[in-house]
Amino acid sequence: MRLRTMLLATAVAAVPLIARAQQAQPVAGLYVGAGVGPNIMQNEPINKIGGVSVSGVNLQNRIGVGGDLSLGWGFGNGLRAEIEFDGRYNVINNVNTPGGSVTAGGHEWKFGPMANLAYDFNGLSPWIVPYVGAGVGYQWASLNASVAGSPYSSSTEGAFAYQAFLGAAMPLPVPGLSLTAEYRFMGLAGSRNYAIGGTTVQFGGDYNHEILLGLRYVFGAAPPPAPVMPVAAVGAKTFLVFFDWDRAELTARSTGIIQDAAAYSQSAKYTRIDVDGNTDTSGTPTYNQGLSERRARVVAAQLVRDGVPQSAITMHAYGDTHLLVPTGPNVREPQNRRVDIVYH
Repeated sequence: MRLRTMLLATAVAAVPLIARAQQAQPVAGLYVGAGVGPNIMQNEPINKIGGVSVSGVNLQNRIGVGGDLSLGWGFGNGLRAEIEFDGRYNVINNVNTPGGSVTAGGHEWKFGPMANLAYDFNGLSPWIVPYVGAGVGYQWASLNASVAGSPYSSSTEGAFAYQAFLGAAMPLPVPGLSLTAEYRFMGLAGSRNYAIGGTTVQFGGDYNHEILLGLRYVFGAAPPPAPVMPVAAVGAKTFLVFFDWDRAELTARSTGIIQDAAAYSQSAKYTRIDVDGNTDTSGTPTYNQGLSERRARVVAAQLVRDGVPQSAITMHAYGDTHLLVPTGPNVREPQNRRVDIVYH
């Protein structure tokens, strides 16, 4: 109950920060992270007692707590590599046997280093970045146990470990700082032998499920550029026409901006009109080049219908190379999906 209350309080405290969060940017450079949350252990099978094989016997643990500290590097393209040190603590509940449960006490404490690779799915949302990852490493499992009133015995065994995780990061108002939430599975390979009550007990698989809430900080992260709003007032030399994601059709709003640009041409002195098509970085360079050209053509055609001479218009297609808002790759940025109408 105390753990559940702590997690709820943390989530409530984060609400005002989320409301003022910055837009997500790809992780580039050095970062640190930390997380904490409940750890659920599957029942640990007991393979042998005193050298004799047994079946249907397992150790049952209560829901415990786990956490990790990580140090990593983001490559700016969604890929991250990191090392971490983690720990998990669970209290022993009882020993299950085919004939019923046997009273047990004590705890199990696991800790050790892991090396992980993760991939962030940038561009799916401006405020939340899902990610997946996997890792390998080494864990020490320390068992302190008493079964059926036997004296408490403590011993530690090491084992190769592996894990996989699925999570999401949400940027907070501080540049480089994100709130993270993830599910993590970790298992220990092979078996481990412990002395309990003067008898050697061999345990099999050790499987753990964690729900972690944490923070990640990217060093040297620059604050995001201030939003640039479209300017469409008569008298301006540049008019910005914005498009929906992966679209080249005009909306009622963009048609009105083009009409304003055409009206400006009736009174202004100019030598040429540039119509420059652009995209965000969410597609491939080849696809974005074609999409920017289609956007430029539809705007130029509308300008001609609104009375601008075709001979005065020069079209350019820049794909994702002329960003109004600098972003990393695979980012859906609305202000980069545009056509610039520039009077010279």
